[in-house]
Amino acid sequence: METRKKKLGADHPSTLTSMANLAWTWKRFGRSAEAIGLLQECVHLRCQTLRAGHPDLVSSQETLAEWEAEQAGRNLATS
Repeated sequence: METRKKKLGADHPSTLTSMANLAWTWKRFGRSAEAIGLLQECVHLRCQTLRAGHPDLVSSQETLAEWEAEQAGRNLATS
């Protein structure tokens, strides 16, 4: 992802796809907070570069909302 950022730019579609994929990988390995942070950045950049309703943007937004809801549920359960 970092190489794509340097070569293509932080908001290039390929960079953003790599960013989303890395977020998924981190989530699978239990690094939920980091995954959410990365996907938040990805959604922010996709909002700036893609039109509303674009499938990549919608997918990232839906995933982010799901992950944030899971995290909020975990935080309530531990408090």
